Amino acid sequence: MKVTVDLLEDFARGAAFLGTGGGGDPYIGRLAAQHAIEEYGPPELISLDELDDDTAVYPVVYIGAPTIFIEKLICGDDMDFALSKLEEITGRKAGAIISAEVGGVNSIVPFAVAARRGLPVVDADGMGRAFPEVQMVTFNVYGVPASPAVIVNEHLEHVVVHAHDAKSTENKLRAIATEMGLGAGLSCYPMTGKQVKDTAVGGTLSLAHGIGRAIVEGRKQGDPIESLLAYLRTTPYYNKCKVLFDGKIVDLLREVKGGWNIGTCVLEALDGGGSRMEIVFQNENLIARVDGKTKVIVPDLVCVVDRESGEPVTTETLRYGQRVKIIGVSAAPIMRTPEALAVFGPRMFGFDEDFVPIEDIA
Repeated sequence: MKVTVDLLEDFARGAAFLGTGGGGDPYIGRLAAQHAIEEYGPPELISLDELDDDTAVYPVVYIGAPTIFIEKLICGDDMDFALSKLEEITGRKAGAIISAEVGGVNSIVPFAVAARRGLPVVDADGMGRAFPEVQMVTFNVYGVPASPAVIVNEHLEHVVVHAHDAKSTENKLRAIATEMGLGAGLSCYPMTGKQVKDTAVGGTLSLAHGIGRAIVEGRKQGDPIESLLAYLRTTPYYNKCKVLFDGKIVDLLREVKGGWNIGTCVLEALDGGGSRMEIVFQNENLIARVDGKTKVIVPDLVCVVDRESGEPVTTETLRYGQRVKIIGVSAAPIMRTPEALAVFGPRMFGFDEDFVPIEDIA
């Protein structure tokens, strides 16, 4: 399919949902993609089956804290520079662009880069959601090196990182991104088409578009959240889903710390029963507990949506008094393997409990 301007709003809305609160506001990425598409024409979204095994595929992302991007907007030159520099280092011209995470702004900016380069975007990513750290992708879990990596700020100052593993790459990039103001362009995980097919979560950009469209169609029919759930149940990954809580935000702690948005959101049930939900986030929502009992935990998705419109709510836009519904969603099977949980399971975020799939939590 050609990714035209009229499709971007649904893509962005679905990406915000899959971002589980993080990944940055897709609205900003949508504006950048819209400008590039209007100037250079729409890029093509291709399936994994359409990708040649020897094609050079490069992820392009923004790294930092989502709160920063409210004030520090993106221009795209940094991303183009990062990609060009990585091509120079590897000696291979890009044949396709891929998103590292389908959630948030990083699902949309590849369309802008692809439009300017005249390249296709692969309908896949490395998470099927969003995560806060560079090593937390299926590319790394299943053997693709994260470096060389190129990080670039808005002045086109750049640093090339070579590290012995993906976690070390993350540590260095996070320190550099912090010095750059916690908002920088990044290209890393240079891959072949074969590596993408072996390690990526397939079809996720199409699913993001379907999610965004389901919310809009649901508004026309009077129940966007039920429309969203009905669509999710038809998908290959996100079919275990349910509303976990219906409440208003009564307490919120949010700070930029260590290069991330970190905090806790507390909600009180609207039914008057006195139940409370606590959500802990690090850029993305990681765990949701009701009255102290875990209801959904990473890598499964904790998604916050406006209770009337179904519009996804990101962590940087959470506000006291907001009335929202919390939806728990299953992650892709490739995200639930022992190898994957060793990289982005609950204990990797400091939670002293094992992962339990949402469908197994009473």
